[in-house]
Amino acid sequence: MPLEDLGRLILAKRNASGLGIRAAAREVGISHGTLARVEKGFLPDLENYEKICRWLGIREQAVPTQSPAPNIPQVHFRREKTATADTAAALARMIIAAQASWPKDSK
Repeated sequence: MPLEDLGRLILAKRNASGLGIRAAAREVGISHGTLARVEKGFLPDLENYEKICRWLGIREQAVPTQSPAPNIPQVHFRREKTATADTAAALARMIIAAQASWPKDSK
């Protein structure tokens, strides 16, 4: 699924279920402001992306199955004119791959 379709999918599910933005956001587990921004085309951070995909019933390979530890790098892209969606997706995959091989704390 292209990231550009995320907002359209959210709106379609909200319309099909008759949910307002606040009710849908409660179901997703994020703020209504964040859900509204994503619905308008802005890209969420990975944690919110995972919640939205779960709510939509979409399984995305690039989303970590658990929240990373605080000292592990995370990926977050905002919608900017300087990077295309393809570039952002490629960078996200690269960062997530690097994160998977990040050294674990040895205590």
